[in-house]
Amino acid sequence: MRRGDIVSVSVRSDYGKPRPAVVVQSDRLDGSDSVLVCLLTSTMRAAPLHRLSLEPGPETGLRQKLQVMVDKMFAIRREKCGPPIGRIGSEALIGLDHVLALVLGLAEPQPAPGGSTP
Repeated sequence: MRRGDIVSVSVRSDYGKPRPAVVVQSDRLDGSDSVLVCLLTSTMRAAPLHRLSLEPGPETGLRQKLQVMVDKMFAIRREKCGPPIGRIGSEALIGLDHVLALVLGLAEPQPAPGGSTP
């Protein structure tokens, strides 16, 4: 399981139904017994500061457009994750890095043209 893989998980929370998730944890921590993931949803929202859209296709293994809920991050025991069903592409991984930095407070949103912050 590597960063950017899409896996199936079931978490104990309000989001507990089995659903796909993207692995966001560094590959350098592959020896740990858990992995950080962000859940995916089919509920589309215009929320560019904490949602990232993923397209269906052979690379992602997705059958429909989904969004990464970057604000819904969980640590899951590795054995509770299904095998990878696909991967997000390199451009989507860069976008995920940016949204993660915003959600974690490691970056600030860039002003939109005209000077307003989204």
